[in-house]
Amino acid sequence: MKIRVGVVGPSDSVKQMMKVGESYPDLNFIPFVYENTEETEQIILKNKEWVDQWLFSGQAPYYFALSKELICEDEATFTPLNGASLLAVLLQAFLDEGHILKRFSLDTIQEEEIEKGLDSLVNHNIIFHLNAYEGYMPSNEIIHFHKKLYEAGKIEAAITCLNNVYQELTAMKIPVYRLVQSELTLRRSLEHIREKGHVNWYKKSQLVIIGIDIIRSSLSNEERHLSYKLKHQELELKKVLLQVAEKMNASIVQIGDGLHYIYTTRGELDLYMSSQSILSMRDEIYIHSKLYVRIGVGYGLTVLDAEESVGIAFEHAREYKGPVVITVNEEKDVKVLMEDGDEISYHTRNIGNEWEKFFKDAGISLKIVSKIDSLSAHYQKTAITSQDLAHWLKSTDRNARRILMEMEKIGLAKVVGEESGHRGRPRKIYELQLESFEK
Repeated sequence: MKIRVGVVGPSDSVKQMMKVGESYPDLNFIPFVYENTEETEQIILKNKEWVDQWLFSGQAPYYFALSKELICEDEATFTPLNGASLLAVLLQAFLDEGHILKRFSLDTIQEEEIEKGLDSLVNHNIIFHLNAYEGYMPSNEIIHFHKKLYEAGKIEAAITCLNNVYQELTAMKIPVYRLVQSELTLRRSLEHIREKGHVNWYKKSQLVIIGIDIIRSSLSNEERHLSYKLKHQELELKKVLLQVAEKMNASIVQIGDGLHYIYTTRGELDLYMSSQSILSMRDEIYIHSKLYVRIGVGYGLTVLDAEESVGIAFEHAREYKGPVVITVNEEKDVKVLMEDGDEISYHTRNIGNEWEKFFKDAGISLKIVSKIDSLSAHYQKTAITSQDLAHWLKSTDRNARRILMEMEKIGLAKVVGEESGHRGRPRKIYELQLESFEK
């Protein structure tokens, strides 16, 4: 198994990374050369399906891609620049000019790296005007930074980490030197990307079970058995599931009456979800079969573990009256997929002996409080009534009142007022006190 690494950067940086990468036989390097950082966007969009990991020449293209949501942190890295590289550039500048320069402009690299990489004698005798930004900054702003300082006579030369900035300043006849990564830092980056690549391959091979459960109407079992309409609907459901299974290179099994399991891997599911979502699968089922379904997605290291996860997903899904999609990962963290594309996440596992004792005599579970904590963050609301909570949990107002009263008893909520203007007694307004729970 070779990890496919997309190497992105200017020509000289890519050439250096490819040369150092020759000593890593388990990595397959694919070069992508650009003139300007902004070209990174098209490079990734056109080639992401052929690349497992991305290695960027510096922080500019990495954070540019991250800001555009073209990559996520676990599938990319960049080679950082450090003080040792800066020392080499200073030496080159002194040799080229024939004397010691004392005033420089410098972009990208952080001040702490300068202090770590330069001897205190050198550092105290050289003035650096820093543009140590974090993330991504357009190159025209960086060019303006250097140009303004040079024209004001505040610097003797510029030092930049970006190739296009170097080219532009050179064209302006401004003395400029380019900071490049050292071989040592490059090797560290390659080790890091190799490690992340193996982790991602492992994740891609992880087992996933997608459970599809028909939400039954109020018909009796006998009426359902004799309903030809329902049988036709179930046939249409199976057609949709067969098409989905084919796209995922998966197998499909009917577990029981109205319950189907699709067995696949995380990698195949991620590939499927790159063009459509699990919510769209639910909608497609309804369009073709007019059946409402609950979908539970369970991840696991083994078949047994994945089946346990999908079981937990259905346990939570049945709390909802209508169609819903819930995923449970190998850590047993629950995610509810919302209609607007957002997700609500909460934990189901016990988080320690102190909380176990805390909830021992309470009339509510750790799980329900964790869920309320996540819902409160999702809706950005901490002052709620029982009606609000009933809506969040898809439960009755009576059950919501009971939960809030129990939370008040154990100090996770307190009454802060009343809400009137409706029939019946005024509703109590509770302020959720979940800071200690979150910690």
